[in-house]
Amino acid sequence: MRRPGLFFTVLAITGLPATAQHCDLDSSKLRRPFTPALAAKADAAAAATATSAHLHSGMVWIAGGEFWMGAQGTEIRDALPVHRVAVDGFWIDRTAVTNAEFARFVAVTHYVTVAERPLDPKDFLGVPAEKLKPGGVVFSPPARPPSLADATAWWSYVPGANWRHPDGPASDIRGKEDDPVVQIAWADADAYAKWAHKRLPSEAEFEFAARGGLDRKPYAWGSELKPGGKWQANLFQGHFPNQDTAEDGYAGRAPVASYAPNGYGLFDMTGNVWQWCADWYRDDYYHTAAAQAKVLRNPRGPADSRDSQDPGVGKRVQRGGSFLCTDQYCERYVVGSRGKGDPDTSTNHIGFRCVSSESVKIHG
Repeated sequence: MRRPGLFFTVLAITGLPATAQHCDLDSSKLRRPFTPALAAKADAAAAATATSAHLHSGMVWIAGGEFWMGAQGTEIRDALPVHRVAVDGFWIDRTAVTNAEFARFVAVTHYVTVAERPLDPKDFLGVPAEKLKPGGVVFSPPARPPSLADATAWWSYVPGANWRHPDGPASDIRGKEDDPVVQIAWADADAYAKWAHKRLPSEAEFEFAARGGLDRKPYAWGSELKPGGKWQANLFQGHFPNQDTAEDGYAGRAPVASYAPNGYGLFDMTGNVWQWCADWYRDDYYHTAAAQAKVLRNPRGPADSRDSQDPGVGKRVQRGGSFLCTDQYCERYVVGSRGKGDPDTSTNHIGFRCVSSESVKIHG
């Protein structure tokens, strides 16, 4: 029997742009006879440049390098010990994928997300058929302060919740085209990435990009959570989970790029919505990585998944935290920290962004 993973993620979480590809013209070449062969080569070069520009529109080139990976100076066990990692250069989306961008993908491909698909009774033995309705997990703040030991006080499975209706069937995304798309399962994010000729980031790539060039700092913007008394990301203020004072300007999701970018020009690498990564999650992975006592180059995570808090359920890594992160419950706004999620789970605080290693080269 497959357990309905739509609920397990949320319980477990208590978790220089690249040089444009071009040919610099040598003036001597302009004096050569203009032949059909030269014309064809020029056309190919122009097409390659256009392809590169199309593929990397809205993306930033990260040159790559070495860094200390992990949440140094914290007690976040699955993000320790810190260890040395190197990543090659890659492109990454400036923002999380938005409702408008995901809508274009669906319009072209007619893709149906996991949260919209019928549930197979064979996967949910013992559950009455009338309750097996497509949907997603939704955060609903309780009226009174609950015990933080029981996440079901603020999370519930809501039939009809999906990317078009992220907070339940009565909600919609009209006027929220620039909000990050949510109610996205891992397979949905992966499908979009492949359609866009991109991929999901590795956990190492995400952290390297999130750091924005800062070495061993706790936050994507530096050493202070609230420098100058100003919030730098969409997090939770007030009394969790029943009262969000929206001191940072937003209660719930914010449009992408509502806060200042990090040192690489990337928005919302911390807060707003969790973002899927390609890697499988293991809570002991960093111990295995550090034990190798060498710089790991382009790590892609473990071969399988293990979560001692939820045995038997495979998880993928999530990064960045969300609008629900707070020091009262989930401090995953620390840039080296990690999240985890059942790939079949979709919630109203999980989205994604894409990366690409493709580089269109012009041979002349």
